[in-house]
Amino acid sequence: MDQILNWISAHQEMIYVVFLMIFVGIEIIGRVPSVLHTPLMSGANAIHGVVIIGAIIVMGQASQDDVLSLVLGFIAVILGTLNVVGGFVVTDRMLEMFKKKK
Repeated sequence: MDQILNWISAHQEMIYVVFLMIFVGIEIIGRVPSVLHTPLMSGANAIHGVVIIGAIIVMGQASQDDVLSLVLGFIAVILGTLNVVGGFVVTDRMLEMFKKKK
């Protein structure tokens, strides 16, 4: 327990920044009109390719004894991939609405 408290006190500023980013993100997304929500979210989901690349780099540089980094990297790759695929599916469905019907 002391290790966790020491880590939190050492990274207190980073934790504050993460919480502020969460609140600012919620406020920004909440003010986006519903007409723009789908294209913006599909584009944001496609950007998660950066998350996939970052997770692969973290997993590649982690030692084989560091199970936590490997597991978190693997979860990040899986969730990032699902988000990218979901972004493209949403974009495809959105573009289908604009095609002329036969």
